[in-house]
Amino acid sequence: MTPRAARVAAAIAERATWNFSRSSGPGGQRRDKTETRAELTVRAEDLDGLEGTSERDRERLTAALRLTERPLRLTSQAQRSRERNREVVLQRLERRVADALAPPAPSRRPTKPSRAAKERRLAEKTHRARIKSGRRAPGDEA
Repeated sequence: MTPRAARVAAAIAERATWNFSRSSGPGGQRRDKTETRAELTVRAEDLDGLEGTSERDRERLTAALRLTERPLRLTSQAQRSRERNREVVLQRLERRVADALAPPAPSRRPTKPSRAAKERRLAEKTHRARIKSGRRAPGDEA
């Protein structure tokens, strides 16, 4: 993760809505009384006026996280502690923010086969044709 993505993700996490609830699954009595499941809900409004980002970055984030369609919900209940589940959710958010803010991959420049590559391909075709013609019965013309 880039430091910038971590800063932006932390700023988003401050503005977004955190909910903590009881986890499901095994855990005995402790599971029944502690709220360790962490859920982060990010809405498009949470990105408005976000510090350290340009308008273009906010548009890229909104598009990459698909916040115009619905809020983004990240949850974790795999760990026993609330703080650890919160950290897991933050790491997931950082990954998504880093992917959204990463520059696009350079476009592919089409290349043509070299002369040697063309000659190898044609030589292989000729070789295959000779092998196949050798399989024909004598006097069998195509």
